[in-house]
Amino acid sequence: MAKFYCMGNYTAQAFQGFLKDPTSDRSKAARAAGEAVGAKFISYDALRGSYDFIVVFEGTFDQAAGVKLATEASGALTNINICEAIQMSGPASQAVKIAAKYKAPGK
Repeated sequence: MAKFYCMGNYTAQAFQGFLKDPTSDRSKAARAAGEAVGAKFISYDALRGSYDFIVVFEGTFDQAAGVKLATEASGALTNINICEAIQMSGPASQAVKIAAKYKAPGK
């Protein structure tokens, strides 16, 4: 299973919901969305900056894409970016092994 980081933004619709119930637990919705597609929920954090939240879970890219499609279609979330963790060192580092085969033009 791969680890995914999903960052995104809430819509005005979602912020209206927050104002109606400021004590609701946002992580419950993130957990429910991940578990609905069979992924393992790891964590949820609200953020300051360009993104409003980050969710970490383990699963497949298709599961991550499914969560993105379903949650953005709900109208509550937008701009969800899916980042997949990869190995950059050690024997599992396939990306580095592949990149090492590249030779710049003229070299």
